[in-house]
Amino acid sequence: MDELRRTKQKKSPHSTLEKVSELILPSLVHKFLFSPASEFPVARLFMGAVFGAFSGSALFLGLMHNISMSNFHRVIAGYVFVAACVLGGMFSSFFRCTMLLMFPSMLGSRGQAYLMVFVLHGLYQGPMSNIQNNVQDVAFSLGCNIDLQISHSKIMWRAVTEPFVQVLQDIVHDNVKLQREAQNVSRQFQGIRDEVMGQYGYDSQNPIAAGNSTQEQYAAKTMMRCDYVVNQGIDRCQQWFSAKWEECMDTVKSPVINHFLCVPMKFEFLCNVMRVMTPWCKEEIPVEGNFGQTFDKLNFSISKLGEQFTTNVVLQKLDQSMYGVTVLQNEFRNELSRSFQEKRDIVEQIAKIVQMLLSFTFITIFTSAFGYAQQYTRDIRFDNVYITTYFRQIDTRRKRAGKRYLLPLKKAERKSFIDPWSLKIHPSELKLVIAGLVQVVSLALFVSVILATDGILYHIFNIIRRHTFTEYSLTSNHDIRIDVDGESMLAKLLRKTIGAFNTSSKLDMQSSNQQCLPQPRALSQTDYLWSILPLLLMGLMCCLQVYTNRLRRVISTFYFPKREKRRILFLYNLHIQRRISYVNRQCKRLRRQRIPPNVVLSMLLSPLERVGCRFCWCWICEEFVRQSRAMQCPAPHCSALYCLQCWTDMSSCYVCSVHTQSEPQDSDSDTDVYYVS
Repeated sequence: MDELRRTKQKKSPHSTLEKVSELILPSLVHKFLFSPASEFPVARLFMGAVFGAFSGSALFLGLMHNISMSNFHRVIAGYVFVAACVLGGMFSSFFRCTMLLMFPSMLGSRGQAYLMVFVLHGLYQGPMSNIQNNVQDVAFSLGCNIDLQISHSKIMWRAVTEPFVQVLQDIVHDNVKLQREAQNVSRQFQGIRDEVMGQYGYDSQNPIAAGNSTQEQYAAKTMMRCDYVVNQGIDRCQQWFSAKWEECMDTVKSPVINHFLCVPMKFEFLCNVMRVMTPWCKEEIPVEGNFGQTFDKLNFSISKLGEQFTTNVVLQKLDQSMYGVTVLQNEFRNELSRSFQEKRDIVEQIAKIVQMLLSFTFITIFTSAFGYAQQYTRDIRFDNVYITTYFRQIDTRRKRAGKRYLLPLKKAERKSFIDPWSLKIHPSELKLVIAGLVQVVSLALFVSVILATDGILYHIFNIIRRHTFTEYSLTSNHDIRIDVDGESMLAKLLRKTIGAFNTSSKLDMQSSNQQCLPQPRALSQTDYLWSILPLLLMGLMCCLQVYTNRLRRVISTFYFPKREKRRILFLYNLHIQRRISYVNRQCKRLRRQRIPPNVVLSMLLSPLERVGCRFCWCWICEEFVRQSRAMQCPAPHCSALYCLQCWTDMSSCYVCSVHTQSEPQDSDSDTDVYYVS
């Protein structure tokens, strides 16, 4: 009998979680979970320690897996962190509640923030990194092609200039031979110089009255030499007549006869006939007009040629300037690599910051869960908008007792409550869903632009790779042969100089830019999945966060059941007062206006009453009421209709009777309940 009495006195579960636990779990486990904290103290401490250890380890891994730290410091920090979580799990139900509240927060707005940062990190690791690598590959390809063009230009320039360099080198090598030949030429030319510049063949005592130029001096010397030859001929002719006179006089001994016979030997005047040669010299032995100038140049050249002949070949290489920066050709690729490496280092620093943000996102999840638990235990209005099992139990008990009750809710009251078991999204929850979807759509557009940019660049670079293949054919045939015949001085000199140009070369080179073509890389399916799946998961979480947010109250109820009862009682009493105020306001309106609701719609649907189909609306709450459930005022001249709940709240018709009951005041804003995200 005592056991039966205890069973009857046993209270029914106040939450759905407790009902489910009672059905599926063993009685001992159920009793352990929902019994007061004073029972099973050792087991509670042990389970709290285990829970704290597992939750602390998971939270530590989430926080520290992207933060650079030495293994020793990581182990020490891990032990300290897990030990603190173990202590919190053993002695604080508030801590255990906070750790469990992190899981709904992960599926809510904080989880979406984590996924957003994860998407940004995935974009860097996937398409953005791929874009950078492809652009760098194309830049290296351009640099390689430039190097190839420079290399070909060097080869062609070397093929053109090599014969001239070879000539100069041969001249340098034949320096001694050229010096000897030059001295030989100078010695042989000395005779010509003496002939032109020498003072002989004329009377040197007579000064030359001509100008100072070689041409004038040589012309004057030539005429003086002609006059000197004529005068010498006249003198010799006169000497011959004198000699013949002496010889004739010695031969003819007769004094008188010898004078007559030797008289012809006195015709010395005949020697003057030779003076006719002077005009002939001027006419028949002319001096060319440019002889003096030619001789001066030749004399100057021979004099210089006779000096010490030295040759030295100096090749000067000038550095090439590219865009204002002096860069050696073989350093072009290194400069390009260094420039890209600097940009890559900057991007990697940003990526490290993003990784740290991923870790610190877990801190925001913990602070969000901690803030929810703190507000739940302190503010009775906080997130107190749910029609729970205990709420229904109170309403059922009041309904059975004939008191005012709330369920089913009025149309105007439905926006203030959320049914945890309803799949329908409440208007207050819809705002969060829309805000989350806007973030997801904007992020999806950004990801789409990045992926499209990567795809377009890949196709462009692939077209460049397929259509810029070039084969080069460098051919050159150089053959020069200059033959100088003769054994003269000038011939020997020309064979030593111009003969050095007798060179030949042949160039035949085949090459291509195959090694310089870019090799763009397309994103793999895995990269696309890592970019798209988080977005789909974010979209799914936007819809699921409505239901995961409802789980936060369930978790808090499990750890703070007494607090939940006070919250539900407060919520129920608050809305009972609002219901009374609402009914009284509507009754006051009816007494003042006495107009039924939806008059126009009732007139339009009045023909259907002939076939037995009548549409009724409650005059208080203005909701549709079935004709079988409508309560009509029993007064003969009153046509007011009420729903059963409003009729119960009023207890009499407010249209045809005088209402003297005082109206309760509406609740202040301080007692309003609200929904939190």
